[in-house]
Amino acid sequence: MKFEYFIAKRIIDSKAYKSSVSAPIIKIGIAAIAIGIVVMMIAIATGIGLQQKIREKVVAFNGEITISNFDSNNSQESVNPVSMNQDFYPEFKSVEGVEHIQAVATKFGIIRTETDFEAIILKGVRADFKWSYFQDFLVEGRLPDYTKERNEEVLISEYLANRLGFKVGDSFQMYFMKEDTNKSPFIRKFDVVGIYNSGFKDFDETYVLGDLRHLQRLNKWEDNQAGHFEVFVTDYNKLNFIYNEVYNNTPPLLNVTTVEQKFGSIFEWIKIFVKNIYGIIGIMILVAGINMITALLVLVLERTQMIGILKALGSNNWAIRKIFLYNASYLIGLGLIWGNIIGLGLLFAQKYLGLFPLNPDVYYVTEAPVYISLGYILALNIGTFVLCLVMLLLPSYIITKISPVKAIRFE
Repeated sequence: MKFEYFIAKRIIDSKAYKSSVSAPIIKIGIAAIAIGIVVMMIAIATGIGLQQKIREKVVAFNGEITISNFDSNNSQESVNPVSMNQDFYPEFKSVEGVEHIQAVATKFGIIRTETDFEAIILKGVRADFKWSYFQDFLVEGRLPDYTKERNEEVLISEYLANRLGFKVGDSFQMYFMKEDTNKSPFIRKFDVVGIYNSGFKDFDETYVLGDLRHLQRLNKWEDNQAGHFEVFVTDYNKLNFIYNEVYNNTPPLLNVTTVEQKFGSIFEWIKIFVKNIYGIIGIMILVAGINMITALLVLVLERTQMIGILKALGSNNWAIRKIFLYNASYLIGLGLIWGNIIGLGLLFAQKYLGLFPLNPDVYYVTEAPVYISLGYILALNIGTFVLCLVMLLLPSYIITKISPVKAIRFE
């Protein structure tokens, strides 16, 4: 056992150490480390969790990449159809990283009941639609089945169902305007087979999912025509790279856009979360480091006589500094242990119990989502430990200025 580690261990195990004048300051330093870790873990877990949750909901309704005809029309309604006879459909084999591609279309319509009406967008989908997201959103009923012949089954949001008084099994009529506005609108009857709630109000109050073949008939399109293609990728972090590959592997007459380009304001907003996380981490580490510096200086002051005796016996300055750095490492480690216990406890409680709700009108989610990963937890602990220890190197330099003669006589 090294001499410095042996002395540091004896100081830590000493009863006098635990009941000394420095004890309250040391406890404050440990508490600062623990609170800092808790705050940083919550900031990272909720920040990344919120980013992912919002992104997943936007992607569920739009895909990560959209392929469509060039169109100056800024509305969300499909106007110029695109042929489904493409080399990249129904499987985009030429680009690695594409998980799924589906053909869809959208059309404005009005749901009318005896007492109310609501303007919505009917999103027409096929049997190849990626239902996995909506399976998670489903709160009542089942998902529509479009594998057979055309049918009137639709999936409606809980928001619209509550506003219009619909429940699973109900039927309603939807009105679609013709190109010639002087003519009577198209009227179609639909059956509610499922109700979903994504928590993203902007989409929930807008979209009803139905059979693409209805929109083909309403728009007088061919059976092989759709409004646009939605592409899903395997790794969102590679979205820009996959986007470039998709762009290079589609005909020049087709337009390719990413979900971030389409919903720029939403994604710019959630990018702010990352800046907030960095800011919180920096402040917490600074606060924890300052508290540990204070604790170290108090420890040095309290052990001045011991420092003088060790110097008189021949110990060099670096060896004595290492004693106090070992001591500080123990205190930092203790704070990290308590911080991880409390922080992970709170995160798992939120993940499985949903203790802290959020306003979906502001955050697009009903409760604070958390992202728990061993990678960032280890990085956070190691980074905090190393940075705090580095911050202690400078104040430990004060030991080199202590004179052995004056230190031994110090009271």
